[in-house]
Amino acid sequence: MSLVDLSGVSGAFFIMAVVFILLVFGLMSLGVVRMFQLRYRAGWLSFAGAIISGVVFGIILDRWYM
Repeated sequence: MSLVDLSGVSGAFFIMAVVFILLVFGLMSLGVVRMFQLRYRAGWLSFAGAIISGVVFGIILDRWYM
């Protein structure tokens, strides 16, 4: 196992990726919690928000960084 060289990653890309990862997985975990609380509508809306955030992240990656 070796160290990963992050010198080629820009700061803006790194910050954007971290924010989107936190947003997507935060919404997914919130959806699971809402489902366990039997608040199905709020849970499905959180899952939908996670999916929409993932799609927006993909579009931003395609437009700005690829």
